[in-house]
Formats: sequence, structure tokens, C-alpha cells
Amino acid sequence: MKLLDRFRLGDEKEDFHIVNENIKIGIEFKGTNLWILIFAIFIASLGLNINSSAVIIGAMLVSPLMGPIIGLGYGMAINDLSLLKKSITSYLFSAIIGLITSTLYFLLSPINQAHSEILARTSPNIYDVLIAVFGGFAGFLAVSSKLKGNVIPGVAIATALMPPLCTAGFGLATQQYSYFLGALYLFLINTVFIALAALLTTRYLNFPYKSFPTEKDGVRVKRAVWIIVITTVLPSLYFGYDLVQQNKYETVAKLFIEREAVIPNDFLLQKKIDAKTKTITLTYGGQIIEKKNIDQLKSKLPLYNLNKTNLIIQQGFSYLQKENNSVLPNPLAFALNEKEVQIKQLQRELNSLTTQNQLSKQLFKELKTQYPNLKSMIVQQATNQTDSSQQKIWIAHLQTSNHLENFDKRKVNEWLKVRLQLDTINTYFE
Repeated sequence: MKLLDRFRLGDEKEDFHIVNENIKIGIEFKGTNLWILIFAIFIASLGLNINSSAVIIGAMLVSPLMGPIIGLGYGMAINDLSLLKKSITSYLFSAIIGLITSTLYFLLSPINQAHSEILARTSPNIYDVLIAVFGGFAGFLAVSSKLKGNVIPGVAIATALMPPLCTAGFGLATQQYSYFLGALYLFLINTVFIALAALLTTRYLNFPYKSFPTEKDGVRVKRAVWIIVITTVLPSLYFGYDLVQQNKYETVAKLFIEREAVIPNDFLLQKKIDAKTKTITLTYGGQIIEKKNIDQLKSKLPLYNLNKTNLIIQQGFSYLQKENNSVLPNPLAFALNEKEVQIKQLQRELNSLTTQNQLSKQLFKELKTQYPNLKSMIVQQATNQTDSSQQKIWIAHLQTSNHLENFDKRKVNEWLKVRLQLDTINTYFE
């Protein structure tokens, strides 16, 4: 068998009339199909709400949304205007039902936090376009082949039509319109490029198609298709480029921290990299860090192409401080006074450490009753050092045996503020 023969599709191509009938059936949204759509929307919304990938995948498998989208591309490919209109009507109807159902769910749900599964669908980019294109190719090849196998469920999971539609409903329900627009754009990307893949595959397989009444009508339709495709892909190219740049920034920033952010007599408690704002925040414990050391650290940023980076140094758990004293004329009196100052300073630090250790111990006991998986805890007043000023802040560092959800983290933070009678406290979890 020749190598090229392995890539031929002619022998496995399904009869045109069977394909045509199957696509028409998949377009319909009434009765069983409509109720399955509504149930799939509820399943996906629940999965997004509790941040469960397994539940979301289940919703994608159940969802019948692929039908009208395949019908859009197929109808354009064979120039069947009645089928195209029917597909557009079903698609818009299903999208509106999806938005209404998911919005109602999130309005009634007591959980309104945007978990990672929701956030992952609010910033589409060029990679989502590629997923939709290849998913569309695979999906329509399965529809038009006698050997369908399990391709359609896989395509439903890969292209993920249902979650972005439900995420758009979450954005409406919580009035976070950036989420709504981002998720709706992802849904549009999947729609346009699955339909485009279906169109190209239909033409490649040489299914019979109708002629337009005039040549001008054909040109107009092709022009409209490509305008939609280009309009959809351009923003995704920008977002894709931005994603790549953020990944590069995070990689370089991590390398900078690993190689340069080592300060003698201090240890790095926390590092935070914000690629969007180009900010690196480092929290140290140990001695008070002198300004010259901070300046030296900042001077190394250009070596890693981090010229526009805002480096913020936060200091906590300091055990040595310097105190300016007036110079006495008598050398002996000066020495005695300096020793007395040092003793008082050390006594203050000892008292402070003892008090704060007792406070940490008591807070640990109280918090342990609420969160049994809490392993260790340190609470300490700290110094936030910037170029122009020093600011006293409170820092809490907690270590748990299991990962805490964002809801629990916020709850712990609020409890500490009330317990310590503070306006703000920086809480770090490990």
C-alpha cells in the first residue's frame, strides 16, 4: 500500500444523503434536545460553581450544542440557504437559552466566587482558535465518515462550547462584564472556527452543493464568511501574543529571584510576580534590609531585561534594629550609654518576641479548632520598606496539610483582622 493511500478519505466517506439527514436532525432544538441542553447548562454551571473539572467535562459530553454549529459550516459549504437559516435560528436560540439558564442559576447560587475553571474561560487567545479549528476538522470528519468511533465526545470536550456560555451567564449574574465579554468571545471563537472547519471539510470531500441564483450572491457570501473569520481571529492574535509575553516575563522574573534575590542574614518568605503590571513583590524575614542592598538588587533588573519592573521589598520578622544615639563627649560615658541602649533594645526585642510568640501560640490554638489541617502559624509585625518610606504592617504565615480554598483563605484573613483589631493584615498560605 502506498503511503499517500493511507491518507485518502474516499473509501470511508458516508453517503451524502445520510450525512445531510444526520446534520438536519442535530440542528433541531425542541423536545428531548432542548431539555438535554438545559440540563447540560445546569451541570456545567454547577461544575464551574464548585470548580470541578470532572463535572464540567460531563456537561460537555451531554451538550448538543455542536449540532447547529456544524450545520452552519455545512449549510454554507453546500450553499443551502434554508439549512443555513435553520442552523442560525437554532444556534441563537440555544445560546439565549444557555445564557438565561446559567444567569438564573448563578443569581440563585450562594457561591459567587470566580474559581480557576471560570477564570480560564475569560481570556481567549489564538490557541483557542487553533483548538476550535482542529476540533472542527475532527468533528466533521467523524460526522461524514462511516467509522465515527468516539471522536464526537472528544471534540465536545476539546472545543468546550458549554463552559464559556455558562461563564458568560456568571458574568451577567455577578455584574462582572469583563468576564461576560471574555467568555462570550471564547464561545464565538469556537462557533466561527468549528463552522469554518466544517465548511472546508465539506468542500474537500466534494459533497454536492447548490448554485447561488447569481455569481454576485456567491461572492457576497464568501466575502461575509471571511470578514467574520478575520474579525474573530484578530483579537485572539493579540491576546495570544500577550499570553506568550506574560509567560516569558514570569520565567525571567523567577530566574532573577532565584539568582539575585539572596540577601545575607535574611530569608525569602514570599514571592509574588504580576506579569500584567510588571511588579515583583518580595517579602523577607530577618534583619532590617539596608537601602543600599535594595538599590543593589534593583540595579540588577536590567541584566534580565526587567527594566520596567517595579520591585517591592517587604520586610518582616526583624530581630536586629539600629538606633541613632547622640554622641557624648566623655568616651567612658558614651560606651556605657551605648551598652545601656543596646541592653534596652535587646530587652525590648526579647519582650516583643516573647509576646508575639505567645500571641502566635494562642492564635494557632484558636484557629486550629476551626481548621484541623493547620500545621503551623507565625504572626509578626513587619516593616514594609520602599524607596521613600517605611511602613509598619502585620504579616501572618500559615502552613496547612491540605490546600485551602480562596473562600477559606479570605475567612481566615478576616478572622485575624477582627481578632487582632487591625484594619489590614497580609496573610500568606503554604
